[in-house]
Amino acid sequence: MLRRIGGVLLAFAVLGVLSLSAARADDKDKDKGAKKDKDKQLDLDKIPKKVMDALKAKFPTAKIHKWSKEKDVYDVEFTVGNRKCEADIKEDGTLLEYEQEIAAKDLPRAVKDTVEKKYPRAKLEEIMEITQVKDKKESLRGYEINLVTADKRKLEITVAPDGKVLEDAGEEKKDKDKKKEDKK
Repeated sequence: MLRRIGGVLLAFAVLGVLSLSAARADDKDKDKGAKKDKDKQLDLDKIPKKVMDALKAKFPTAKIHKWSKEKDVYDVEFTVGNRKCEADIKEDGTLLEYEQEIAAKDLPRAVKDTVEKKYPRAKLEEIMEITQVKDKKESLRGYEINLVTADKRKLEITVAPDGKVLEDAGEEKKDKDKKKEDKK
């Protein structure tokens, strides 16, 4: 009887080891599949060589995370080290604009004052410094700021270096809401 119980326990132990091995192999296959899916989603080979060359010329260590195309402009999201970046590059390789993440402490005083005045006690979540490129000359266009207002609304505001508001998603939403109310 003891032999029978020992044999059954041994069989369960062997089955347990085999099950764990199979599960680990399945997990590894899933990990490989997820990596392949991610590579497939990026389809970097679909980005024209001129666009990639322009990106690598400006940002040699860029690691692309996402890209899209609208008309003949490629919007490429990437990182350089730990810094989030984005670039708009025409199909012919012309760099139109790029954005680089910066810290709130690096914002000009005029920009900080404008944001604080429009959205008191807002929490700044992401700040991108926008550089426009025209005729191969770069100029600072402004700062795209994603924030959460004191009343927990998430929105985006773009402010010029001198503090002038260029775009305000909060104002646009208010305008849309007002138009809806007017129609009623």
